[in-house]
Amino acid sequence: MELRYGANPNDVKNYDTKRLREDFLIQDMFIPGEIKTVYSHIDRIIVGSAMPTDSPLKLLAGEEIRAEYFLQRREMGVINIGGAGTITLDGTKYTLEYKDGMYIGMGTRDIEFAAVDPANPPKFYLNSAPAHKTYPTVFINPERDIKPENKVELGSLEDANHRTIRKYILPGQVESCQLEMGMTSLEPGSVWNTMPCHTHDRRMEVYLYFEVPEDAVVFHYMGEPTETRHIIMRNEEAVISPSWSIHAASATHAYTFIWGMVGENQDFDDMDPVQMKDLR
Repeated sequence: MELRYGANPNDVKNYDTKRLREDFLIQDMFIPGEIKTVYSHIDRIIVGSAMPTDSPLKLLAGEEIRAEYFLQRREMGVINIGGAGTITLDGTKYTLEYKDGMYIGMGTRDIEFAAVDPANPPKFYLNSAPAHKTYPTVFINPERDIKPENKVELGSLEDANHRTIRKYILPGQVESCQLEMGMTSLEPGSVWNTMPCHTHDRRMEVYLYFEVPEDAVVFHYMGEPTETRHIIMRNEEAVISPSWSIHAASATHAYTFIWGMVGENQDFDDMDPVQMKDLR
């Protein structure tokens, strides 16, 4: 498990490109036949992936969290962005197709990932947060299971930000202790997300960008509103966003991203908006 430490905005404004990428960018997310995990000291989120091929992969706790098993004191959200795969939880098997998700409650001991077709392996993307109680494990099909009020269409082609937000895990949809997770898809011709931008001091956030063509790039914007920076990202890369930082992007092509939030509260609309005129 890789460790990432917290970040002070007074320090980050002095970072060069290399340091920004080292502290916030997560590359090589999906490695065939491996589980990858990154532990961030920012709200103790664990960002990870599992890409099983010929053999199943078991998620183990690791020394870093000093637990008997991975979800002894944690909860987890999973979204599959690859081929069909299975997740077996304490002997119960679930099959996840492309963009299917799961919430897995605290106390689940045995977690195993497997491919349906090793030639077209799944890409399970994971977000895990500390938990204080056990909520039920839930399978989530984004077209069938997400309530109408949690599928939100925003923006316009004229503003290059026509997009649909699907909220997989949040109060009223799938209950959790603190983890929220969802997916935002941009329509062809749109390249902007979350602009005008915002911060939310009560929650940090992680983005995973995917469906980005090989010859395209995403410009992820971060930093305090008056000290903005950017990180150039490519397909299937993730980025950590501290609570004090904006988190928005533009790109050379439409894309999709998974967002995951953990922190003080679960009020999705608890945001501190930033006026366009105040950005620097």
